[in-house]
Amino acid sequence: MSVAVAKAPPGFTLDITDLQIQEAAIRIQASYRGHRSRKELREKGPPKILQALKDVVLLEGSAAKLECRVSAFPDPFIVWSKDGAELKDGPKYRYVFEDPDVVALVVRDGTVADLGQYTVTIKNTFGLATGSARIIVEAPAKITKGPDNLKVVAGATVVLKADISGEPPPDVGWLKEGEDIEEDDRVFYDIGETSTILTIKHAQHSDAGKYEVFVENNLGTDQSFTRVDVL
Repeated sequence: MSVAVAKAPPGFTLDITDLQIQEAAIRIQASYRGHRSRKELREKGPPKILQALKDVVLLEGSAAKLECRVSAFPDPFIVWSKDGAELKDGPKYRYVFEDPDVVALVVRDGTVADLGQYTVTIKNTFGLATGSARIIVEAPAKITKGPDNLKVVAGATVVLKADISGEPPPDVGWLKEGEDIEEDDRVFYDIGETSTILTIKHAQHSDAGKYEVFVENNLGTDQSFTRVDVL
């Protein structure tokens, strides 16, 4: 009983006597042997950082990537940390291995809180290597919560507070009826990292009116208004 042998579709046959095909086969074999030899000959030892991490700028709401080129055999264990605290691979922080020699960390949905120093620790059975760089966050100046309207009796202390954000830290100013407030021992304002407070001691009827706080950095400006009534 004869067995039918399926023929290769037209264009899918190789002529092994063809010199070009023979040369291609030789190149493929040589490439494979070279790859195998390089892998077998890799020197075992502690990891080395061949190309260091570099500082990167992260715009608020976007993503940033820290990466470095390494040499490590056997294959290493990778840990990323921020300001000394380990970062877990997940939606916010993504461990990336783009090729055998490059390790990277992607930081997503950037906020001002992502500013800081990031460290990669590369460890195998022979030792470890570490590298660090900073993520520099840039975010437009913003008033996240404006001051509340107030009604006070004459002689009381007025405290107007606004929550602010921005990187670089924004310049802050207070105005009354559109005019810059001139500070003295009775009327003054403080600027903190996340808030600014206007204080008016011994409130007078002349202190009543519309107040404005504004913030500004090189990426943007913001403002908020409030009303103070002195009874």
